[in-house]
Amino acid sequence: MKVGYFVPCYIDALAPQVAISTFKLLQRFDLDLYYIEQASCCALPLTDMGYTKKACKMEQDLVPLLSGYDAIVIPSGICTEQIRDRLIDEDDKQDTFKVRESVYDIVEFLHDVLKVTSLPWAKFPHRVVLHNGCHSLRYLKHARPTELMEPDFSKTEALLKLVDGIEIVYADRKDECCGFGGTFAVWDISCAGQMGLDKVNDYVRQNTKYVTSADYSCLLHQQSIAKKNDIDIKTYYIAEILNGDVES
Repeated sequence: MKVGYFVPCYIDALAPQVAISTFKLLQRFDLDLYYIEQASCCALPLTDMGYTKKACKMEQDLVPLLSGYDAIVIPSGICTEQIRDRLIDEDDKQDTFKVRESVYDIVEFLHDVLKVTSLPWAKFPHRVVLHNGCHSLRYLKHARPTELMEPDFSKTEALLKLVDGIEIVYADRKDECCGFGGTFAVWDISCAGQMGLDKVNDYVRQNTKYVTSADYSCLLHQQSIAKKNDIDIKTYYIAEILNGDVES
């Protein structure tokens, strides 16, 4: 399988360890793996703000870079959803649709495509809160949202349970938004900040200082809120734990 690995701009700039851990994790499997060096922003911020034409121009430049792979793996739920559901390129619809059908975040790729059932190298003997971000939960279907009356499932939890010694717990209001919301955290700082503080305080009630998620954007927001309020938590992207890179 020819797999392209696309690192979103915010991961590249703010959390390179996330990109490295995810790439090393993918290297453990029998894949023809390529790092897409020239890739750029997926245009999510512009889409969030309603600048559709500007977003479309960025997406047109992105499509050729993401073409030619059986699968494209992205270490970010929100960017995966942006490319899968909102990618537009009027000049070459065939390649655009192929890219949209081929993109996965790391959880989907491990759980649904590779069907991973063992991670013998991974060990983390701690109690960990699992935060399923809004986009990953409802668009990528990482788990069952609590508002839906359907059989319960969680791809993120299933993967984490392959890690030796880990104990998975949830916030009391586990599906409630943490307040990041992309540009929402910029335009409505007070509301986003209070939502983040509510979420972090919920973690404190779970008697754990470790938090993981498949959306590092949420973790950046939550870690910043915790630091500002002197709350002792540590956040790790899910691939950091699955690859055994976390030092407790």
